[in-house]
Amino acid sequence: MTASPSRSRSHEAFARARSLIPGGVNSPARAFGGVGGEPIFFERADGQWLTDIDGHRYLDYIGSWGPMILGHRHPRVVAAIERALSRGTSYGAPTEGENHLAELIIAAVPSIEKVRMVSSGTEATMSAVRLARGFTGRSGIVKFAGNYHGHVDALLVAAGSSAATLGVPDSPGVTAGATQDTIVLDYNATEALEDLFAARGDEIAAVLLEPVVGNMGLVVPSHDFLAAARRLTEKHGALLVFDEVMTGFRLAYGGAQEILGITPDLTTLGKIVGGGLPLGAYGGRREIMDNVLPAGKVFQAGTLAGNPLAVAAGSATLEELSDHSPYPLLERHGARLEAGFRAAAAAAGVPVWIARRGSMMTMFFQKGDGRPVVDWPTASMSDTKAYGRFFWGMIDRGVYLPCSQYEALFISAAHTDADIDATVAAAHAALADR
Repeated sequence: MTASPSRSRSHEAFARARSLIPGGVNSPARAFGGVGGEPIFFERADGQWLTDIDGHRYLDYIGSWGPMILGHRHPRVVAAIERALSRGTSYGAPTEGENHLAELIIAAVPSIEKVRMVSSGTEATMSAVRLARGFTGRSGIVKFAGNYHGHVDALLVAAGSSAATLGVPDSPGVTAGATQDTIVLDYNATEALEDLFAARGDEIAAVLLEPVVGNMGLVVPSHDFLAAARRLTEKHGALLVFDEVMTGFRLAYGGAQEILGITPDLTTLGKIVGGGLPLGAYGGRREIMDNVLPAGKVFQAGTLAGNPLAVAAGSATLEELSDHSPYPLLERHGARLEAGFRAAAAAAGVPVWIARRGSMMTMFFQKGDGRPVVDWPTASMSDTKAYGRFFWGMIDRGVYLPCSQYEALFISAAHTDADIDATVAAAHAALADR
């Protein structure tokens, strides 16, 4: 058995945090509720590495939950932030930097002709739903169990991410009225989607989904499911909304929609688009977006929207991704890590289902025989206690994985072949030592 290194300073920091902050964390995704124990407090990040306040270093497969596709403190991004900082932090007025980032987004994402910037992925999705309802004059929103679209009242129903981890798919404070127009289906349930539109197609404003799910662990869509969502929304006058907060600029420069060949009406973005600073965006066809105030009547505003520091970080990140595409490298590293995890699980006799797309991946610990994970019912059958033991075994060996079975890991362009091999070796040892 590997001895756990001392994390006394993290323990003390968490004890203090619990007296100051609900649960000691500012987001439940950081609470370690899905793996047990106490969260680790960090003080520094460089490239592919995190350093905690006790001085331990970890290979980072979180990347701030996705934004750090280039690695932490990438020189081009840091320089852009420093230049912006030297001029000011916020103006509450337009800047040319906003135009530049908008141009980069529109050039990259197939579905976007106009874009509005906000301060988070949650805000982007909330605004896209309001816009879809305003544009169509309808109320119904279709979402899928296990897809998390931020803590929007109308969408916090059968949600994934930290809601799934903590076993709280709905929240006190969300009223029946807030969710009465939300219709929940299982992901990849093509026939159920067709039946719903046949019965209620004229009530539906939008179908909202993660084109590749990352919030119940990574779940890949079937082509028939996505094609049906596109066909049915077009036929019935509803909008198809892709939540690419996680997959945007991650799976390809143009997001999941670029590689899946399905163009939605609206797209929401976050994480990478802000280069690690708080920024989100939503965009789509010109005739839809021109309904947003002040061009149209659908209200949406934000004091810090298009913040100059976040815009600078986002623009620098997208420019680097465009100038020096990391996607072939990320695919190679993803395939190498997937193969290594499969071999480690097989050697230890642990039944798993591994799902991967590019640099996103989840290893589901199965209670049965490693059955396919295609939706929330199959994902929810995972052995979360087994995952928790694996998580801590990897932590003790200097590898920081998602602190929940129901989150995807992220590989960055800063990871090397040697890092991947070290991670695989740690997995072999952690699974053998469970």
